[in-house]
Amino acid sequence: MTAPQLPAGACDCHVHVVAPQVDYPMLADRHYTPGPASADALRAHLQRLSLAHAVIVQPSIYGSDNRLLVHSLLALDGAARGVAVADDDVADAELSHLHDAGVRGVRVNLESTGASDAAAVSRALSAWAGRLAGQGWHIQVYASLDAIASAAPALARLPVPVVLDHFAMIPARLAQDDARIRQVLDLVGSGAAYVKLSASYRISAAPDDAGEAERVTALARAFIGRNPERALWASDWPHTNREPGKQPTEVSAYRDIPAVRMLREIEAWLPDAALRRQVLAANPATLYGF
Repeated sequence: MTAPQLPAGACDCHVHVVAPQVDYPMLADRHYTPGPASADALRAHLQRLSLAHAVIVQPSIYGSDNRLLVHSLLALDGAARGVAVADDDVADAELSHLHDAGVRGVRVNLESTGASDAAAVSRALSAWAGRLAGQGWHIQVYASLDAIASAAPALARLPVPVVLDHFAMIPARLAQDDARIRQVLDLVGSGAAYVKLSASYRISAAPDDAGEAERVTALARAFIGRNPERALWASDWPHTNREPGKQPTEVSAYRDIPAVRMLREIEAWLPDAALRRQVLAANPATLYGF
């Protein structure tokens, strides 16, 4: 294939950095264990895809210990922004420290906040929004489609930008007339939320199947069709995975996602240069302050 021409300032809006445990211990009760993926390896990933920027997202394995995130942002020397995980009672001084390092968002897992209880979700998100409003930060939501649909009214009312991870975790095989999908599309269409077009392997049971790829493309284009100013692209590098049969503390190999596959998805989801400029460069510049 001929690789699509990526615009100047293009950004990968969801990557992770992982260090050896001797330097940065992981949570004892983590769900999986990835191997090292350094800031230098991240730079090489960006160069392979001709990308200028990245957004480093705090992985679950470190909980709210954001030291590696901060150190990685400093190592990228202005080319990256960060999304942290923070405890509810985090001090304002710590949030200021994270901001100075380049953090521009807090990642919230709705599944752990009682997502089936709409009132509990509203309280949790409103508390964060109250602290972040006016600071140039956003709330990044990682949750199931059911959890996001339950939280949609609360998300629409927040006074800070909202970012939905990985296609809002909409299964690729789900028909787009599903009421939950309509709720998510309405959030994006109204401008109340951004959505990351990322990690197709997280929403597809058979990501290498041509039919599945077409369904993912249709979902990506549905989001873009509703509001191209609220779509972001991301690779999910280094493609974390929990291998079947592995214990949580055993190292699981990363998924093998070649650069050519990521470029093929960009070409399918963003088929013209204007869309690529909007989604890959303009939207990240607006949200993350590049």
